[in-house]
Amino acid sequence: MRGGGLLVAGTTSDAGKSVVTAGICRWLVRKGLKVAPFKGQNMSLNSFVTREGAEIGRAQAMQAQAARVEPTALMNPVLLKPGSDRSSQVVLMGKPVGELSARGYHGGRQKELFEPVLACLEELRSTYDAVICEGAGSPAEINLRRTDIVNMGIARAARLPVVVVGDIDRGGVFAQFFGTTALLGPEDQALVAGYLVNKFRGDVTLLEPGLDMLHGLTGRRTFGVLPYAHGLGIDEEDGLRVSLRGAVRESVVAPPVGEDVLRVAVCAVPLMSNFTDVDALAAEPGVVVRFVDRAEELVDADLVVVPGTRGTVNALAWLRERGLADELARRAAAGRPVLGICGGFQVLGERIEDDVESRAGAVDGLGLLPVRVRFAREKTLARPVGEALGERVEGYEIHHGVASVDGGEPFLDGCRVGSVWGTHWHGSLESDGFRRAFLREVAAAAGRRFVPAPDTSFGALREEQLDRLGDLIEEHADTDALLRLIEEGAPAGLPFVPPGAP
Repeated sequence: MRGGGLLVAGTTSDAGKSVVTAGICRWLVRKGLKVAPFKGQNMSLNSFVTREGAEIGRAQAMQAQAARVEPTALMNPVLLKPGSDRSSQVVLMGKPVGELSARGYHGGRQKELFEPVLACLEELRSTYDAVICEGAGSPAEINLRRTDIVNMGIARAARLPVVVVGDIDRGGVFAQFFGTTALLGPEDQALVAGYLVNKFRGDVTLLEPGLDMLHGLTGRRTFGVLPYAHGLGIDEEDGLRVSLRGAVRESVVAPPVGEDVLRVAVCAVPLMSNFTDVDALAAEPGVVVRFVDRAEELVDADLVVVPGTRGTVNALAWLRERGLADELARRAAAGRPVLGICGGFQVLGERIEDDVESRAGAVDGLGLLPVRVRFAREKTLARPVGEALGERVEGYEIHHGVASVDGGEPFLDGCRVGSVWGTHWHGSLESDGFRRAFLREVAAAAGRRFVPAPDTSFGALREEQLDRLGDLIEEHADTDALLRLIEEGAPAGLPFVPPGAP
């Protein structure tokens, strides 16, 4: 087989498209097929840098890992990074090309990107046995159908069969499946092969009469009912319900190795980006991670993390307005640990000059680190490797701010003053030896008898989770039927469900 394909659409955002796509990729690669993920257009502040220095959505990087291939810009040619409710930075083939309002993007620019997106998909299909594509939101967003380059627009152009995923845990999944199909035009409906139920709890035989009725109403089958699976810590696009921290909070199977737990508070700054940086902390036995937005929630924390953000100056103002800035200053003065990552590192500095992101000009930072930051129009995209605390560290950089460090102890690309650390490097805590060394320093500074587990492997945990996704597909979906879809396309003669697109 060469050039097979499938589009995994959803009835809503967060229906499970990302994890189902990853699960199908892992199932197929275990069958010996060469597989690639694809998402034509992604809107996310959770991004990753490929080895060639291209910025793509972290969900596609995770799906590439599920497929056991190196992620590339071809897998996510268009990435939108919101800067407000009405505008986003447009990243094309891994590089930023401008800032556009939603009206400006959907009014013309999106249409211009259709051919480049389709060319990326076709290049992948010429190289891989199968390409598993992820849609965005819902294919039945009829207000956006004319300019769609990620759902039925790409399915029609590439003749991809479509499976629609619905989250039954939220309720209303039958209406969602029927309504999604019935709001598509005849040519789009001809590609919708059927449905996949996600997050089902209970006895599946109780669901079967509804699935039979759905088949009678639409002429389309259901390809599987996936059970609700706790602790699937997989990178998704946005939100606070994702990644390994959720798995640790749900399962809580590993007690601390030492006598104490370690409490980590993450400041939930506006436009928070790459919140997955703390997943590796949450994977450690005895480390409790929570997201906070009030100053009093920092008081009992052993470590406070100020994460990345797409709006550094706005995040700085938010920290001050909510009293978090004052609490961070008190912590620093008392020698209590604080870690700033990327935008969080920038706000801990003395001065920010921003004529690019916020256009606020010169703004005073929190002054906890001897750092001055100037925003450059060119974005830094890199995959650095270095050493800190005597351990090898790998990370990735995504930022416009250029930091000038004038003092403190060197710490990766940033610095450390007392128990305050700052760096632009995302993902550094995924380096197991460095993470353990860092946690030992934090525990000592916090006065906690916490001991990092000697054998926690973040990479191995992620592989286990990807295998669990593959198992869900293999055990609960009709894999023979899915494989036929991928190889042969949507079956002929699928009935039209009225009324169709308006």
